[in-house]
Amino acid sequence: MGLTARIRTRDGWAVSHAVVTVTDTTGAQVLRAEADTEGAVRDATPLAPGAYTVIVTAVGYAPAASSAIVTASGRAEVGTVTLARHGGSELPPPGPWTIDPAHSTVAAVAQHLGISSVHGRFTDFSGTIGIAAGDLAQSRVEAVIRAGSIDTGNAMRDAHLKSADFLDVEKYPEITYRSTGLSEAGADRWTVHGELGLHGVVRPVDLDLVHLGTGADPWGGTRAAFRATTDLRREDFAMNYNQVVQAGIAAIGTTLRVELDIQAVRGTSLPAV
Repeated sequence: MGLTARIRTRDGWAVSHAVVTVTDTTGAQVLRAEADTEGAVRDATPLAPGAYTVIVTAVGYAPAASSAIVTASGRAEVGTVTLARHGGSELPPPGPWTIDPAHSTVAAVAQHLGISSVHGRFTDFSGTIGIAAGDLAQSRVEAVIRAGSIDTGNAMRDAHLKSADFLDVEKYPEITYRSTGLSEAGADRWTVHGELGLHGVVRPVDLDLVHLGTGADPWGGTRAAFRATTDLRREDFAMNYNQVVQAGIAAIGTTLRVELDIQAVRGTSLPAV
């Protein structure tokens, strides 16, 4: 009996201070419960059969509301409720923003032997974001990644990835991305259109972007958070090395899933901390 729910941020973190309020069709409150440290709500108070509105609130997040139908069981199973940071449905304020490498991650995932994944990241990168004041489509992103900073947690594998079989970092030390436009893809979702320069090849690459929110930092600045993903085919960038372990199964997958978790600081410089 009662209410169950899971409260999460858009990137999957538990919201431990969330409050869930349930109201009936007259607007009267019939139940109020708080999420635990795991973002879970479990309240055993039985609810009478009928239709209810479930409202989830948390400091720093936009409220979320949904409908719930309670049957004779007396249970309201809300499932996972995702909260967006205040300001997450729109892009950050116009002007220049600088990517903070200390609080950002540029990662890639490749399939290995057809049964598991290998995760890697680049540890040396920089970039800027320019949010247009008028036409948001004119907003711009530029980033540079040092190819030799690849880190998969294995020195032998990293050396192979830096070799001419893959990144060829001596010949192509930088990976670049320059946006060419921006288009809205839904509520708080955007598509960044741009060109990726990798291994001596420049190709159009779109990023699926979510703005996670904007807020103040402890150093007197303003930060914005984004998550972006895209898939790349290695052969599109002239990286064709592979070993076939059995018919149809390659040692290393031909598709890379790129995952970007980005914090940007408003302005053209970063704080000392």
